[in-house]
Amino acid sequence: MQLVLSALALLGRYGTQGFALSIFMGLALPQFAAAARPLLPITIFLFVAMTFARADLAALKAALIRPKGVIVAVLWLTVAPIAMIAVLLAVIPREALDPGLVLGLVVVAASPPIMSGPAVAMMLNIPPTVLIASTIITTAAAPFVAPPVAEWLLGGPAPLDTTVLMLRLLGLIGGAIVLAVVFRLIVGYRRIVAHKVSLDGFGVVMYFLFAIAAMDGVTNAFMTRPGKVLLFLGVAFGVVLAGFVLAWFVLKPAMGASDRFLMGYGTGQRNMGALIAALGAATPETTFLFFALAQFPIYLMPQIIKPLARRFAVTEGPPPR
Repeated sequence: MQLVLSALALLGRYGTQGFALSIFMGLALPQFAAAARPLLPITIFLFVAMTFARADLAALKAALIRPKGVIVAVLWLTVAPIAMIAVLLAVIPREALDPGLVLGLVVVAASPPIMSGPAVAMMLNIPPTVLIASTIITTAAAPFVAPPVAEWLLGGPAPLDTTVLMLRLLGLIGGAIVLAVVFRLIVGYRRIVAHKVSLDGFGVVMYFLFAIAAMDGVTNAFMTRPGKVLLFLGVAFGVVLAGFVLAWFVLKPAMGASDRFLMGYGTGQRNMGALIAALGAATPETTFLFFALAQFPIYLMPQIIKPLARRFAVTEGPPPR
């Protein structure tokens, strides 16, 4: 076990580089992608569970005692992506867009923030209390919020019945919360904190497996439909950058710089995998392609923002509790 923890710790020390490398390794292993695709919901389930298990409850309690920042963050991370995508779909005629891309953008808007956001913040030594609190709340609410939001933005029924989608999301996210509670009770928070770097490494492993599974069909699309691939990549990066810009300027009166930086990270980077996993076989092929290509900014952004993030980093993490 110590050997495994040491190996994971080594990966964790190079977490941002590991994220960036994972996406390209996933792209380089197309022969395993189709076989790994069933791992998508498993990796999402484990990552959600680990994020909940690592939550600093004392810091969350302190944040909720003065809840203004958390309330603003939850509202922002719920409403801002919906508004951003609604405006985009209102400006660009839907008929001019691939229907799969439209559904992919709707999935972006309806999804909660990416669960790796708090983990990336920890890797970058930025206090993630507000982001963790708001990510936990929005993720827990996702089974009830995401299906009606998706139906509203689509202007009609989603590919999967709203009730079925809600129940699948409840099973995925609710089950992960239960696992997190059990894991925390058995292991204890002190030991979780003590093995922070190893858990960062575990996150890298999960994201590597996720990347292989998500890249199913992407290499072939690069060769056969390069124009569509470049368009989808441009849209994915555009959404992420727009999220950063909007959060940085709009939230200035309500939040400090480090929290705005993390809100920007969560605004455009969404846990699409949860909805894609819930949709399952009902996911159109081009929607899955957009979902796969949307992973590139998610995987590359931690390394891209690393120099800027040093402005908000602290030298020491929170003491064990």
